[in-house]
Amino acid sequence: MIPMVDLKLQYQNLKPDFDKAIADVLKNTQFILGPNVQEFEKEAAELLGVKHALSCASGTDALHLALLAAGIGPGDEVITSTFTFIATAEAIRYVGATPVFVDIDPKTFNLDPHLIEHAINKNTKALLPVHIFGQPADMKNIMALADKHNLKVIEDCAQSFDAKINDQTTGSIGLAGCHSFFPSKNLGCFGDGGMVTTNDDEIAEQIRIYRNHGSKVRYHHDVIGYNSRLDELQACILRVKLQHIKQFNQQRYAAAQKYSAAIKDIVTPPFEDKLGNHVYHQYTLLSPKRDLIMKALQDKQIACAIYYPIPLHRQNVFADEYKDISLPVSEQVASECMSLPIFPEISDEQIQLITSTIRSIF
Repeated sequence: MIPMVDLKLQYQNLKPDFDKAIADVLKNTQFILGPNVQEFEKEAAELLGVKHALSCASGTDALHLALLAAGIGPGDEVITSTFTFIATAEAIRYVGATPVFVDIDPKTFNLDPHLIEHAINKNTKALLPVHIFGQPADMKNIMALADKHNLKVIEDCAQSFDAKINDQTTGSIGLAGCHSFFPSKNLGCFGDGGMVTTNDDEIAEQIRIYRNHGSKVRYHHDVIGYNSRLDELQACILRVKLQHIKQFNQQRYAAAQKYSAAIKDIVTPPFEDKLGNHVYHQYTLLSPKRDLIMKALQDKQIACAIYYPIPLHRQNVFADEYKDISLPVSEQVASECMSLPIFPEISDEQIQLITSTIRSIF
């Protein structure tokens, strides 16, 4: 069987480092906001080229806290993608704002900057681009629109850790970037975890307060906050993996090139716009024969998945509110997209089996 991501193999490869890091935490017994959290934040900030990296309990919390710290609230509108995981829109709802869904570029699957301006009105306060599947969004044009209309930009970097655009990492370009450390991410822990990156001192200070029960000084609470802290065990695991993230991303990229070379004549492979470097959190192709491909793979115990089968504006939770809008590119992509296994340790033999299985149905 070939899984979507082989976490067992990665664990075995790094087991001595993981075991030592975990044992040290258990020995020191500082489990909340301990030294590994502090060091991870410093190391991540340095690697990503940002002034502040503030860890929290999940990628969803990172989005929520970033919007809250940016002052987004009831009556505000936030323009974002409909072709993403629901956490992006959930976070907008959490602060009482309204998500405004805009269609995607048919090649990159990211927000189409040419469509954003048509959705801007007097209630628009922020843009929330998603660097989907590890392909950076067109931040040059998005930031130009934000500057023109005085809008804040919060980047959803849940799938793009250490992806770059002109030597700037995703999450360092807008007011804040929101990262997820869900186990299957490019940089994943052994549970939930997240992080907000920013170069803004005020935003950083607000995140520190909000994530820790609204408190700057122990037992002094200035606002209603949240319990959203990365625990020390997850931080020590992330510190181990952080040392390898560039290599991991290079291995993902190499695997993606092998996939594309083998099947680009029979499916539509992921598009690289060359504005930034794709880090391939997912290898997502398009094919009208998606169901046949998935069945052939599943028959050989090869994992595959659809990210995402239902655009957010068609989800039940939003269906009534957005029933009158049509976002045809997102709807078409959702009907044909599928993702193949991709992880740093995937072998040439596994890639060959996967691609030959796909070719066998054409």
